[in-house]
Amino acid sequence: MDTMQLQEGIRDINLTYLMLVQQMVKEDKSAAIFRLGLSQELVDLIGGLTPAQIIKMASCNVLLCSFRFDENTLLNMVTDYSKSRMMAQMHAAILMSSQTVEETV
Repeated sequence: MDTMQLQEGIRDINLTYLMLVQQMVKEDKSAAIFRLGLSQELVDLIGGLTPAQIIKMASCNVLLCSFRFDENTLLNMVTDYSKSRMMAQMHAAILMSSQTVEETV
């Protein structure tokens, strides 16, 4: 994968992420804050961006979203299918919701 393809991939992911944030904010702001792990200020900011601003922001060469789980425990809980999948995902959601909000965008 060359640099140009990599930058296009990052732009596509950023654009999809920003559009998802806006859609979630319009549907249920509180749920968006909880599910995305973003601060209310950041959600308000992204929710109010114009399409032109979203495209410009998505075009930066850094990934705007990040994984919320940094620990192997959380990763294993989400991907381990030998246990009750629903229970593991619920437990992972509880652990992720207890993490502090990071303003990564």
